[in-house]
Order: sequence, then structure tokens, then C-alpha cells
Amino acid sequence: MSVLVFTENWDGKFKKLSFELVSYASGVGKMLNLSVTAVSIGKVDEGELMKLGNYGANKIISVNNEKLAVLDNQAYANVISEISKKENASVIIISNNNTGKAIAPRLSVHLRAGVGSGVSKLPLSLNPFTVYKRTYSGNAFAHLVIKSDVKILTLAQNSFDVVETPGNATIENLNPEVDGTLLKTVVKDIHKQSGKILLTDADIVVSGGRGMKSPDNWPPLVELATLLGAATACSRPVSDEGWRPHEEHTGQTGKIIAPNLYIAVGISGATQHLAGISSSKFIVAINNDKDAPIFEAAQYGIVGDAMKVLPKLVEAVKEIRK
Repeated sequence: MSVLVFTENWDGKFKKLSFELVSYASGVGKMLNLSVTAVSIGKVDEGELMKLGNYGANKIISVNNEKLAVLDNQAYANVISEISKKENASVIIISNNNTGKAIAPRLSVHLRAGVGSGVSKLPLSLNPFTVYKRTYSGNAFAHLVIKSDVKILTLAQNSFDVVETPGNATIENLNPEVDGTLLKTVVKDIHKQSGKILLTDADIVVSGGRGMKSPDNWPPLVELATLLGAATACSRPVSDEGWRPHEEHTGQTGKIIAPNLYIAVGISGATQHLAGISSSKFIVAINNDKDAPIFEAAQYGIVGDAMKVLPKLVEAVKEIRK
């Protein structure tokens, strides 16, 4: 038996997310006394694949088939399902991102497996198998018991530390048969964003809300983000008003993110917004209303006018960077 972990790659490269997943899988493997098998789909060179071994993978299965060049949830789920059966996997770990949320339910049907979605800690108990997850936009937590023989866990992003566990991983190349009827996704064109840090990849995010008062007041916020090497974001009212592009909208109806640091400037902290950022490790809130809900979620807060606080923050960061 083994623990199987699906690791996404982007243009043949792994990101922190993949190493976090393998680190978590390694932790689960140690609890169950099982080896860890990492699955990678797509063209990834051997040097990049071996990086997974640095975080606890004992075996790496590299799946390379031209039919799988485009992510198709049905086809990917079918391939991962067959590999899990071959490897006799009792626990399958996937990221709780858009890809994982699409693949996990399909795998559940293939394998008759229970799913623990959005877990953020190692299992609390093995008998019964109990996992921890946050619920109600991070305002509560739940202990979920999974009784099926095979268990699928989707790991909340940035909820588990990346832990280096050097070992001697072996690589197995696999070119599986792919059922053409499962391939429904067609990519007609690709437009890649450049020159900006993607929200979903950013360790630091600086976000603005209606408290910024006007789109003309955004330069200090953007400057702070640039100095910190951060991505910029905004609340829904800001994107709805056209002050900022919609791809920067974070919240329940926007992007769900989990950076190490989230700086909320002039954001009151509506439930819908907190649902998208509550998994951030640290939240810093700047708001002139001391009773704003955002302060309940924040570890650090500044009560004050954003237009006065932001320039001082920018100057402070510049001073530190000298």
C-alpha cells in the first residue's frame, strides 16, 4: 500500500504548491508507515522531477502522453485512478485548487472513496480516520471522519509547511492508453499574463477596498506591493465599479487565495470577502472604522485613514530596504 500524491506542473516546472503537497503526503505516509508515490502528468525533465524526492516522495511516476497535454478533468481522473489501483494507494492527496476540486469527485466515483476537502492539518486520528478542516469561511472547524478503504484528501493551499526530506526517489516513466472519448477540452488560444505576480502564486498580497475612495488613490498601494514583491488585489465593489480589473477580485465570488501575508487596505471585511482570504497565514488590516469585521480576522490592525497610513508604510519599507 502507499500514499499517492498528484503534483501539478506549470510549463514543466513545479511550484511551492507541489512541494507542499508532497511534504504533506510524506507526513501522512509516516503516520501510516507507507511509502509515498508522486504522480506528474506532462513533460517534465528528470532534474525537475527529482525535486519531488527532496520533500519525501519515494517513487515518482512521470506520465507523458500527447493526449494529456491539455488538462482534461475526466481524462486526468481516469489516469490517476488507474495508477492508484496499480500502486494500491490507500490515501490520495490533491491540492484544493480548481484542478483538485474537479478531479477529486471523479476519483471518488472511480475508487468508491470518501473525500476530505480543504483539510489543513495532518490526520487527527487513524482509527477512525479523522481529518481537520476549516468551515464557515474560516469561522469554525470540523473533524471529518472518512470510513472508506480509500481516502481522498484535498489540501488547502499554504496550510502545511514545506519540509525537506532528502531521499533517493526512483522515477518510472509511463505512457498510458488514453480513452479518446474522455477528452472533451479543446484549447483554441492561450493568452499569458506577464509582468505581474499572479494572485494564486503570490506569497504577499496587498489589497484595496472602497476605503481607497477613488481609483486615483491607488498608486501608493501599487507602490507598496512593488516594494514588497507582492501581488495586488481588490474587493468585489472595487472591481464592480471598474476601479481595478476583475482578475484582482478576491472573495467568495472571486479568487480564493492563501498567501503568507495579506494586507487589506480600506476593506471592511464582509463575509464574502473573508471567505476568499481567510486561509492567509497573516492578515494586516488598515481601516478607519475600529469596529470593521476585518479586524476580527486580522492578526495585526491599524485604525486610520488609508490615505495617510499608506504613504507612511511606503516610506517605512523604503527605509528598511536602504
